[in-house]
Amino acid sequence: MSVAYAPAPSAALRQAHVIVVGNQKGGAGKSTVAMHLIVALMRMGRRTGALDLDVRQRSLTRYIENRSRWIADRAAKLPAPQILELRESAQRSLDLAEAEEEAAFRLALKRLSETCDFIVIDSPGGDSFMARLAHACADTLITPLNDSFVDFDLLGSLDETCADIVRPSIYSEMVWESRKRKALAVRTPIDWVVLRNRTSTSRIEAKNKQRVGDALKTLSQRIGFRLAPGLSERVIYRELFPQGLTMLDLDGDGGEGEMKMGHLAARQELRDLFLTLKLPGLEGEALKF
Repeated sequence: MSVAYAPAPSAALRQAHVIVVGNQKGGAGKSTVAMHLIVALMRMGRRTGALDLDVRQRSLTRYIENRSRWIADRAAKLPAPQILELRESAQRSLDLAEAEEEAAFRLALKRLSETCDFIVIDSPGGDSFMARLAHACADTLITPLNDSFVDFDLLGSLDETCADIVRPSIYSEMVWESRKRKALAVRTPIDWVVLRNRTSTSRIEAKNKQRVGDALKTLSQRIGFRLAPGLSERVIYRELFPQGLTMLDLDGDGGEGEMKMGHLAARQELRDLFLTLKLPGLEGEALKF
């Protein structure tokens, strides 16, 4: 049986702005982007909730658990999001399993919407029923993409003989279906933003980066996504995970202390990304991170 799309919830059921961080490939930095966005929103004074749909790897859940321990152990004055955990259904029937998972997802979304201004959803790598549920509910969809044609292939197929794009690929088609489902349900669009993530500054890779950039620009005009600056490849992101900290915590009360030059550059990347997203209710507001 093929995986069905569920309609988006009606506008009456929620007020929170739903941000989905997703694509169909692991290793693109989805959880890192999601966690930094969560902390940025909290630093802006917005009540923020989180849902981790990668029920096996649970990267975002473990990130937030690490943060909670850091705060408790040090009495640190750092903001922490509200997170609800979802699990795979144990039902053997696919129809029953999907119905159970959908009910749990809808309930979690409703509960978070009662207390949160924003809900950030970390979608699993790969195609799954839960991932499609989330995409059809997104107000903002953020797709981190490693700066290579291996990742680009999820969005579009290239014809090397004429250096042109032949057609959208599997993930783009899924997003298109999600957009149609949401438009039918609540008649509001999904703002799709693609990030060129984990970019390298190597001169050797400059030509390939240019080709990827040109292909993304062409595809964005054809299938309707916005391009945004992502996060460069930095060891500091992996080093902060065990503490549950982000780049935005380093100079705060309860953070790690001194900001180095590389840290300042990384924080500027986060600021640029946040501004590019143009999230509702934040227009023109001075950044607090």
